[in-house]
Amino acid sequence: MQPFPIAVILMQIAMTASCAREKPERAAQVVRRYAAVEANQAVAVDAQYFYAIDNAAIGKYEKSTGARVARWAGEAKGAVAHLNSGIVHEGLLYCAHSNYPETPMVSSVEVFETDRMAHVGHVPLPNGLGSATWVEHTDVAWWVTFAHYAGEGGEPGKGPEATTLVRFDPDWREQGAWFFPRAVVSRWDGMSSSGGAWADERRLYITGHHARELYMLELPASGRELALAGIISIESEGQGIALDRAAGLLYSIQRRTREVLVSKLPEL
Repeated sequence: MQPFPIAVILMQIAMTASCAREKPERAAQVVRRYAAVEANQAVAVDAQYFYAIDNAAIGKYEKSTGARVARWAGEAKGAVAHLNSGIVHEGLLYCAHSNYPETPMVSSVEVFETDRMAHVGHVPLPNGLGSATWVEHTDVAWWVTFAHYAGEGGEPGKGPEATTLVRFDPDWREQGAWFFPRAVVSRWDGMSSSGGAWADERRLYITGHHARELYMLELPASGRELALAGIISIESEGQGIALDRAAGLLYSIQRRTREVLVSKLPEL
């Protein structure tokens, strides 16, 4: 057996030390829980409703009562097979979608009309970037995270460190890409980022696949690696998230109990 190069050993020690230093600084407080059978992948939110997202089903629920008022379900072995995080924009629900755990990875954004809960559109995403796990929108851009994994669902030669946040213009043309901080990647346990939402024009909240942590990241002034600004402890075990910015609330899911959790975030 060949010895590890000293540079690799030193890098592993540095990453372990960095991970040990980064402890959750504050905690989010759960203020409401909703039962939602579709709460398996993610949740999206608008002014009046939240949308619990499963692999091939979406439930529309009233915020005020928690009652389900509409539902979309895909056909068995249909084209929509693995929905991930979603965002509501101008009356449409945009969901990241992939063929996980199949390889080579193929991704798209699937579009649903929220009034009728009907599947109305499909945006193919470039091949070779990874598995689309979450989509976000800002005033001038679309943002998609493309995941890579260790083990099942991964592609040879690439692991979680290859996960990227890609910016697209309004016509879905790629404009730039950023990698995630190594201190965050090391906490994914071989998985990747399952959810993300912009807090403001510079700061981003993301989750992993199963850790009870919310990572605050910032776009760097230069370079291609996002900066870790802090870690918040949350009750949800990773998965897709949404921000109700008007109310200052985080929506997340607890997939083992099929619940949508609403949490008050600590002051930044």
